[in-house]
Amino acid sequence: MPTTRTFISVFLVLSFVASLSAKFPDDFSQPLEVVAFGSCNRDELPQPLWPVIAEHAPDLWIWGGDNIYADWYAPPEGEREKYTINREWVTRRYAAQFNRPDYAAFREQFPIVGTWDDHDFGRNNAGSSYPLKEVTRDLALSFLEVPIGDPRWTREGLYGAYDFGPTGRTIKVILLDNRYFATGEKAENPSLLGEAQRAWLGETLRESEADLHLIVSGTQVLSAEHKWEKWADYPEDRTWLLEQIAECGTLTVLLSGDRHIHEISVMGGLDLDYPLVDITSSGLTHSWESFEGEPNRYRHGEVFTGLGFGLLRIDWSGGAPAVELEIRDEANDVQNRFRIASD
Repeated sequence: MPTTRTFISVFLVLSFVASLSAKFPDDFSQPLEVVAFGSCNRDELPQPLWPVIAEHAPDLWIWGGDNIYADWYAPPEGEREKYTINREWVTRRYAAQFNRPDYAAFREQFPIVGTWDDHDFGRNNAGSSYPLKEVTRDLALSFLEVPIGDPRWTREGLYGAYDFGPTGRTIKVILLDNRYFATGEKAENPSLLGEAQRAWLGETLRESEADLHLIVSGTQVLSAEHKWEKWADYPEDRTWLLEQIAECGTLTVLLSGDRHIHEISVMGGLDLDYPLVDITSSGLTHSWESFEGEPNRYRHGEVFTGLGFGLLRIDWSGGAPAVELEIRDEANDVQNRFRIASD
């Protein structure tokens, strides 16, 4: 549970003013037609994408992880600051991001939800043994302005789900936590989700009456051949997740980040009447511009290595939702696109 000290430190430093901001969604009854998301964001760097994303008037913004970098601080000008990663330092990083004029203008207009990855969790590639995870979990929920009565405050970890829209046009946004319970890929029986989150996710998918699922993960689910962190490092959890998606039958799109690149992965061959897509958007403030390529048997189109964000347009005019997925750059140009719809 969150502590009094956490609330005092976060809410005072961030200077929340409820009347000025949409922030956490306050109306779940309206269907989502435009959803934007992104990841890999350092508060000390320029952030040119907020006005570009705002041009699309998204019904929801989803933070996909690495929303701040608690373990990295290097201003483009001036001396690098020495720091210790603790409650006060992470609070300062969240406060700096929350109060940036460009992001503040954005959050005053659009509802926001999100999850995390390693750098906002607190340390690169960290998992269940990270000693500050309870502290950083509270700070992350506070930054996202998750209400005190939300079930996410009562659980270990950051995972949760929200339904948007009426019957027949409902989207369930499922926010996974791939850090708090992760044992590391070198463990004897590596686990990414942990028992509690896995049980919750299975129940959430089985009992869902939504027309579309958006499953958000800090790391890539489908791309399996590169050497960086990914769900393929946890083959049992990955296989289980794909089986659960197939069994529930609901049109599902995977959203991921982490990689400092943007790509779309498409997997066929599952017992589904649509291709399963993992759209990765990673690079709001910095990206892997020297990327020289890597294998991905599921890749659709080309990898984009500049600053960018992901955009989903949901068409409810047919008998089932159709989703146009796009990777857009800071000039608002489309760098990759894929359309998905169930029969």
